[in-house]
Order: sequence, then C-alpha cells, then structure tokens
Amino acid sequence: MISQNRSNNSPASSNALVVWRLLDGKPGHEHQSLGLVNAMQQRMLVQVVDVPVGRGGAGWLYLAAGVWPAGKHLSKPDMIIGAGHATHGHMLAAKRAYGGQTVCMMQPSLPAEMFDVCLIPEHDQYRGFSSFIETRGVINHIQPSTAAKESSDVLIMIGGPSKHFHWDELGVVAQVYDLVRKHTEVNYILTTSRRTPASFVSAMQRVRLTNLTIIPIADTDKDWVQTTLSRVSTAWVTEDSVSMVYEALTAQVAVGLINLSAKGKSRVSRGMEKLIDRQLVTRYDPYGLYRQYMRPVIGFNEASRCSDALLAYFHRPSTRRRLVSRLT
Repeated sequence: MISQNRSNNSPASSNALVVWRLLDGKPGHEHQSLGLVNAMQQRMLVQVVDVPVGRGGAGWLYLAAGVWPAGKHLSKPDMIIGAGHATHGHMLAAKRAYGGQTVCMMQPSLPAEMFDVCLIPEHDQYRGFSSFIETRGVINHIQPSTAAKESSDVLIMIGGPSKHFHWDELGVVAQVYDLVRKHTEVNYILTTSRRTPASFVSAMQRVRLTNLTIIPIADTDKDWVQTTLSRVSTAWVTEDSVSMVYEALTAQVAVGLINLSAKGKSRVSRGMEKLIDRQLVTRYDPYGLYRQYMRPVIGFNEASRCSDALLAYFHRPSTRRRLVSRLT
C-alpha cells in the first residue's frame, strides 16, 4: 500500500518538496530513510510518499522498459530515496520514468555514479567519483532527547552471532553480570535483538540479579528502543550491534561497548575502533576505568547533518554537479 504524509499535517502545496521513499520491508533499512525524511520535514514543507517495492528484481525490468507502474498516480518526485539493495533498480526506474533526484543510502554494489547522491558510511572507505556524503555509521530515526534525564535506569542492548564478530555467550553474560552486580544502586534494563540466541536469555534469567530487568525483543513494540533511550542516560551495547550503537549515540546518551572479538579487520570492526579512538564510546573493563570516558556526545545527529547537506546541494544551480562531503 502506498501512503502519503506531509510535514505538520499541512495541506498539499505546490511549494512542498515531493519525496518518494522506497521501502523494501526491512525495518533497519526503513528506519534509515525515515530518519532522513523526518530531518527534512523539520526544515521545510515535505510531502513524503512511502512506496513498498518488495525484495524481488522487478525494478531492473522496469528500468530496462523505461516504466515504473507504482508512480503512475503519484505527484512527480523531486527526490527518490532508498535504503537497501532491493530498492536500487526501482529508484533508477522511477527516475527514468518520472524524473527526480535519487538518493542511495549506502554504497551500492553497482557504480555509485548511477545515483545523484549516495550516503556512504565512513567505514566503507569509499574512494570513487560519485557525489556522496560520508556518514558516521548508519543513519537512524532516533530523535535526540533534549529533556533532562533524571532516571537512574541504564539500558543494555544485546546482539548475537554476526559476520563481523565472534559471539561469546559466556563472555557477554560475565560482563553483564559484573557490571550489574557492582552497581546495585542502578536499575538495569536488558533487551535483545532478532539475532540473540534464546540460550543467552535463559542464562541471564538464571543469574537472578535484583536490579536487572530482562525485556526480550518479542515483548517490545517498534518504538520501545527509542522511548527507552529518551529517558535513560547510559546505554551498554554488544560490539556487534552497530545500528544500536549509533542509535544510542544519536539519542545523546553515554555509550559503552560490551566486548566481543572481531573476525579480522572488517569495515564494521574498523568503524567501532574509530568510535573508540574518538572517545565517542568506550569498552567495558572490570576495573571501572570506563567511567572516566562515559559521557553523552552532544550533537551526534547524522540524519540532521545529511539532510542539511542534501537540501543545500539540490537547491544550488544546476551547473553544479558534484557533492563530496567527507568526515574529518
């Protein structure tokens, strides 16, 4: 189903920026593009049209034929945004059929120059010739909290087996146990992800720490993490959970890493090391040395930064044709 929404519930306007947001059905990808369009809507009148495209290869067939049926009855786009490989063919087909500027929210496997702008995480180390914005990690839909956080609660977010890190269940249990038992004055809330093995939850439940509440992902709704991050001042995240780390940073809470061993020097492990080197996050250690580095990072909001860059770029005269925004 195609859905439309407008900034501040405003009526349709010829001055509104029309954005087609292509959705592949994966929550992580959809959160990325949602964060970007939400940031745009905070700056100007934007009409967002959500278009599900599924995960098949029909987009490439439409591109070859020069058609894109989903756009037939929609307002013509100024911008077409997609996150996830399944959206790429559809983005290019939609542009060929109806115009608009394409924004690819990743480094694509095909030449990046095929898109008008790509948002590429710094850890991908892109060195091509497309118009791109380098991002600190993955953009998300978390809204930074501006309210004073007086809660004594601390959130613990657990991942699981991944391509980039060795999953050490006993090691994670031991680190969580050591952290929680040493701070009996703090209320800890532990949640899991879709990758977390059921055996981990069972192991933590057997530990029986009175200041630890376990809320598995199955018992949460889609807004639970954002709501919880808005009221806590600290979050601990297993090192494999890249999206969760950046969500916590965006929420402007102090972020600690529960340690896992990397499977070699991957782009993801490089990204975590850069966060540590820049003192944006810190690793857990049993001696409590992490305390001197645990602080919120004010102003970490990649959706906002990239939105500003995109809007400025697309509103410049058409003589300009390249945007390069690297992090320093």
